[in-house]
Amino acid sequence: MTGLVAIVPVRGGSKGLPGKNTRLLAGKPLYRHALDQGLALGARCILTTDIPDLLATDHGPGVTALARPAELARDDTPMDPVLDHAMRSFDGTATVVLLQATSPLRAPDDIRAAITLHAGGAFDLVMTVTETSSTILKYGMMRDGAFQPVAGADYCFMNRQALPPVYRPNGAVYVFDADWFRRNGRLATDRIGAVEMPAARAQDIDTEEDFRRAEATLGAGT
Repeated sequence: MTGLVAIVPVRGGSKGLPGKNTRLLAGKPLYRHALDQGLALGARCILTTDIPDLLATDHGPGVTALARPAELARDDTPMDPVLDHAMRSFDGTATVVLLQATSPLRAPDDIRAAITLHAGGAFDLVMTVTETSSTILKYGMMRDGAFQPVAGADYCFMNRQALPPVYRPNGAVYVFDADWFRRNGRLATDRIGAVEMPAARAQDIDTEEDFRRAEATLGAGT
């Protein structure tokens, strides 16, 4: 397989909001928003899931439902082995776009911007980010009574207004080469590019309140 592949992970278990991935959001199941975004790119979509109903459903042309083993569908399962399993289902070079179902408000331009930046070749991985509070630069970890800053020690003593902007990964879009991931075995790398997304589109659905807010946003056409 060559070209563009969109991987959409959809797990059945959710403690914060049971059944959220298949719950209707603005008229269609939450996971379907990610699939449709992938298909709109012209990508071949791989739906990796442990939900029997989704495995038995015909999702239409361009979508393959891949049965995910139970050991890869636990609450504490990291993304790396899920991706590894999904990419064993196809051979060849491809640009992979990871679209998590819980980020339905990302825009097509967010995805395209990440793909374009990755295509430039300067980064192994490109992900979307959102600006967050700079005060995290003042934080640190405690080890044997010693305070170890997460960034430079100077930041710990700066006024909040003097701190530089800080961005957090928002989980909406990740782009990387399949061959690179197969060699690297994980998403972590020293060469990460970033595309900024506004907070309004970076919402991750974890709770009932998140779900209702996303539905209101989609209903308003924003």
